[in-house]
Amino acid sequence: MPFLVQLTDDAASDLEELCNYIVHHESPHGADLVLDQIERAIRTLTEFPQRGAYPKELLRFGIREFREILFKPYRIIYRVKGNEVYVLVIADGRRDMQTLLQRRLLEADAPHHRYVNQGAGAALDTVG
Repeated sequence: MPFLVQLTDDAASDLEELCNYIVHHESPHGADLVLDQIERAIRTLTEFPQRGAYPKELLRFGIREFREILFKPYRIIYRVKGNEVYVLVIADGRRDMQTLLQRRLLEADAPHHRYVNQGAGAALDTVG
């Protein structure tokens, strides 16, 4: 049974900011390519959500409830709960990830969901 993959508002904002940065500093075509690759990586979570590694910044504190997959240099950090996958962070791995993860994952309230992927071939859709 495929997992339901959802992007939180923060992750959707991360993706939008990333694409805007690439459009302004590189090219719109480059932003489209990166967006396609990140969305493709996220869609793989519908079938194999446990394949991701534990983020090293959290693992050193014994935190194993979050996982990550990479599309270098970007890190896609998510959490699996039941049959659902929540993408929480999409960030350039060259950032200060320790601070970002602490602020976003450990100090945050329950995530608000914005986008949902219904399956491996489906696009990310907006949720109510």
